[in-house]
Amino acid sequence: MKRGSTIEDCGLGYLPDRGVRSFLVPRSSVLAILFTLYTSTTYAGAQVYSPLSASVRAVLQRSVSDQASPKLAFASQYEADAWLNEMSRRLAKRLPHPNERLDFLKTVHYEATRAGLDPELVLGLIEIESGFKKYSVSSVGARGYMQVMPFWVDEIGTREHNLFHLRINLRYGCTILRHYLDMEHGDLFRALGRYNGSLGKPEYPNMVRAAWRNHWALSRPAITKYVAAN
Repeated sequence: MKRGSTIEDCGLGYLPDRGVRSFLVPRSSVLAILFTLYTSTTYAGAQVYSPLSASVRAVLQRSVSDQASPKLAFASQYEADAWLNEMSRRLAKRLPHPNERLDFLKTVHYEATRAGLDPELVLGLIEIESGFKKYSVSSVGARGYMQVMPFWVDEIGTREHNLFHLRINLRYGCTILRHYLDMEHGDLFRALGRYNGSLGKPEYPNMVRAAWRNHWALSRPAITKYVAAN
């Protein structure tokens, strides 16, 4: 296996170079260990500035400037209620105020879906980046829930864009992650590395995917069961 392979690639934890004595750890154990180590802290990084082509800049500018009203993209109101109720239950300890929590979840779902991202993936990323702290600022200046670097406002936004504003922060964060996914032709591992400024290193992408799967992923049968009960 190549150095830097992911948990998903091999079904096992990260392995050292050949020639170093080691043991193989089952994937489930690795994820549990990672979460024990990192759920009490955050792992905010920094997107790295690189010049954008005029066409890419124009696309990103349109993405962050759209002012359409947030709306949930579900097949029915029952499915929307099922998702919101379950995610609200899981998020209650981190965002204790019900109205704030509901507004946050609706905005996450809208902005993620709008960018072609899984809303539950975005929740996992926010957990690792900021720990759901709205006014979080990293040591290098990344801001808000999704730890967006201020240079993005100069590149694709306007001076009025406040990165601590819920919707603006999520709009930028989801737009940037979508941009990196497109750059990497859908490779989530590498896109997450770019988002965190740690491209090529396995720790951050594996933590985000562990948060996504262990804390936020909601099976479709769970929604179906909720709909059937109501």
